[in-house]
Amino acid sequence: MYPLIRNRRLRSSEAIRSLVRETIISPSDFLVPLFVVEGKGIKEEIASMPNYYRLSLDNLTKEVKELWKMGLRSVLLFVKVPDNLKDNSGSEALNENGLMQLAIKTVKNACPEMLVMTDVALDPYSSYGHDGIVADGQILNDESVEVLAEMSVSHAKAGADFVAPSDMMDGRILSIREALEDEGYLNTGIMAYSAKYASAFYGPFRDALDSAPVDIKNVPKDKKTYQMDYANRFEAIRETQMDIEEGADIVMVKPGLCYLDIVREIKNEVDVPVAVYQVSGEYAMVKAAAEKGWLDHDAVMMEQLTAIKRAGANIIASYFAKDAVKLLG
Repeated sequence: MYPLIRNRRLRSSEAIRSLVRETIISPSDFLVPLFVVEGKGIKEEIASMPNYYRLSLDNLTKEVKELWKMGLRSVLLFVKVPDNLKDNSGSEALNENGLMQLAIKTVKNACPEMLVMTDVALDPYSSYGHDGIVADGQILNDESVEVLAEMSVSHAKAGADFVAPSDMMDGRILSIREALEDEGYLNTGIMAYSAKYASAFYGPFRDALDSAPVDIKNVPKDKKTYQMDYANRFEAIRETQMDIEEGADIVMVKPGLCYLDIVREIKNEVDVPVAVYQVSGEYAMVKAAAEKGWLDHDAVMMEQLTAIKRAGANIIASYFAKDAVKLLG
């Protein structure tokens, strides 16, 4: 009862605030997304993602060594596939000497203890920019899942520790789990993009990989037939529970900040680790506003990351990982 209880006593100095702080950000929280391109000596800044780069394999080697020295122990690999290798079936995704497979081996050769997760989806390989095979104006589910399962096995064979299917096709987690088991990859994990919303925050990412859906007659111009409606809440829980039943080891909510209610709902419902992807649009907005002098970059960055962890995230996939770790010292 006031004045015996004064809550401000626990806020009176940085020392006491730090001592009683409930949510702590550390390097071990982060999963670092990396974009890989063909070529040599390439470190190409992504125009819509300031201070973030596409890397050729030689520079990927340098980057993962730097990350390891900073205490960042996990990476999530994406590849930018040349247009001449794209088709409607994603055949290049199954190339044992493809860019993703080489990127996995490059990371493991450079830093054997680095945890490697890989993007499993057809959109980087698709001539239509979709996460599945297109036919008669539709994104085919079961036919796409077959390719995703083969892709996952290919990544495991190359040395991936976890595959991360980001496509949102129905039943793909079970098919991938069965395919990995059949091929003897019993210890290869699955991080499922379980609640991935059809968000407007993905634009810079699609610039980075040149993977946006193309504008072609009779082909959907967006991904709303397979990614979730952002107005829905209970659907996210159902999707996540199904992925766990099918064999997912980690589940993910994507995007981050606008979906923290979903993160908390899922965290309350499941007993597996929950990942959150703080996506390219969230990153780009902070960078752009800070460049204009409209907000304090580091303060907003740390506030957002703390909010994501406070909501229940065990893992944060974020383009801010290096910036945050440098600030943490």
